Amino acid sequence: MIRTIICFIYFFIYLIITLPLLMKVIVLDKQNKIADRDELVYRVAGNWARLLVKLSGSEVKVIGHENVPKDGPVLFVSNHQGNFDIPILIGFIDKPKAFISKIEVRKLPIIRTWMYYMNCIFIKRGDARKALEAINQGVEVLKEGYSLVIFPEGTRSKDGNLGEFKPGSLKLATKSGMPIVPVTIKGSYKIMKKNSFSVHPAYVEIIISPAVSPDIIAAKDSKDLAEMIKNIISNNLYSDAPIFTHDTLEKIPCP
Repeated sequence: MIRTIICFIYFFIYLIITLPLLMKVIVLDKQNKIADRDELVYRVAGNWARLLVKLSGSEVKVIGHENVPKDGPVLFVSNHQGNFDIPILIGFIDKPKAFISKIEVRKLPIIRTWMYYMNCIFIKRGDARKALEAINQGVEVLKEGYSLVIFPEGTRSKDGNLGEFKPGSLKLATKSGMPIVPVTIKGSYKIMKKNSFSVHPAYVEIIISPAVSPDIIAAKDSKDLAEMIKNIISNNLYSDAPIFTHDTLEKIPCP
């Protein structure tokens, strides 16, 4: 219980402490100093994320960090195990990235402003027209040089198992022509289980698979592409031997 209280207090106090930095971000944006603005935004977000995970008592191990392309934007496609997935991905994958978030988050002051400057996209669930608008907005964000994270399952797992990918979840990749970096999260659901606000220490592995090139993406339809990425994530989630080559990926069955 004490750990949970500490994490929640930290979450909100950090937001208040960063208000002067947020004002600086706004000024840099108005001055069109975009590189300085982005550097400050991602530094603040990274510091917040790493300390939050540390306060939870959790340990994060990253496998395959060399598979993150150094240059250019990518679409990170990850399974979704829990509320701590976003701080884990922000804090432990060293590449600036934005997220597609449910529209309800826009009601949260300060948080929504930081997310705006991270280039996050808000989507209204169950509204096909709004979903299409969000996809088109995401394509523009990628083409402007910013990486994005999507969770194709659409919701958090209850027990850590991989759920079904939503139809059309990888349209961002097919429309933008950007490489996909599959990411597998193992163990984060134990930090804060679904429908619970209690925080517990956990050991978490982040497995980063090699990027899937635009050529491979272009040669597949959306359904086959989603199945391929799901197989990569599934194999790494249920196996102790991560797959880091593409020559056998399509032969990997889902458990």
